[in-house]
Amino acid sequence: MVRLTAEGLEVLYPAREEMKICAFLWTYYGYPNSHYEGVTVESMRYACGRILAENDQKKGLDPKDIDYVAGVPDSGTPHAIGYANKSGIQFARPFIKYTPTWPRSFLPGSEKVRSLVAKMKQVPVGELIEGKRLLFIDDSVVRGTQMRETVDFLRDWGAKEVHIRSACPPIMYGCKYLNFSRSTNDQDLITRRVIRELEGEGGEAHLDEYADSLSPRGQAMIGAICEKLRFSSLDYQTLDGLVESIGIDRCKICTYCWTGKE
Repeated sequence: MVRLTAEGLEVLYPAREEMKICAFLWTYYGYPNSHYEGVTVESMRYACGRILAENDQKKGLDPKDIDYVAGVPDSGTPHAIGYANKSGIQFARPFIKYTPTWPRSFLPGSEKVRSLVAKMKQVPVGELIEGKRLLFIDDSVVRGTQMRETVDFLRDWGAKEVHIRSACPPIMYGCKYLNFSRSTNDQDLITRRVIRELEGEGGEAHLDEYADSLSPRGQAMIGAICEKLRFSSLDYQTLDGLVESIGIDRCKICTYCWTGKE
C-alpha cells in the first residue's frame, strides 16, 4: 500500500504481530537441553517445580505427610526434582518409562492406542509404591484418561495415597495453533467436562473463576476431578508461577490454552 505525501510516494507496510512462543515447549515437549529465548528447558522445569513446592508450603502441606516426590516420566521428572529440592521430600522413581515404543504417548490419534502405549511404558518399582504416600508431578492434565490409568496402576501396586500436581494451570481451551492437546472439542478436556457436570452449559460463563484454584468454583472443579480420577489431592501451577518459571516477558508467551486470549 502506498500514499502520496509532499515528499512523494510513501510505502506503508502492514503492522506485524510479535510471535508468541508456546509455553509447552518448556513444560512438556521441549528437549531438556533445548533453549528458547535464552531459557533452557531443564532449568525452567526445576524452577517450576520449586514454585509448586512453595505454593504447597504456603497452603500448609507437611513434608512428613509425603514419602516420595516423583515425576510422571519423562517431562514431569525435572519438575519433581525442583519440587523435591525445595520441599526437602525425598525424590524417587516409583515407576520407570520404557521408551523404545512411542516417544510421546499423546501422538497416536486414537484414545485406545494412546492408553495402550502409556501402559506399555510403565515399569513399576514395587518397594517404592506399596504402602507409600506419593506426590507425582506431571507436565499437565489434559483429558485425564492416561492420568486416571496411571493412578489406577499405582493403586493396584499398593500405593496408599497418590497426590497429583500439574506443572501448568488448568487447561480450559483446546490448542488451535499447534494442536498440542489434540482436542477437536473443548469437552475433550477434563476441566470442561467437569465444569459442565457441575453447572451445565452455564458454567462456561465462569471459566476464569474455575481457572483460579483458590476460588470456590476452582475448588469445586478440583474436588470433582480428584473424585473422578481417584487422586488423593490435586493442585495446579498458577499462570503467574508458570510465567515466573519461564522468566521472559508474558507478552512473548502463548497462554491461549489457559486463558482463551490470543
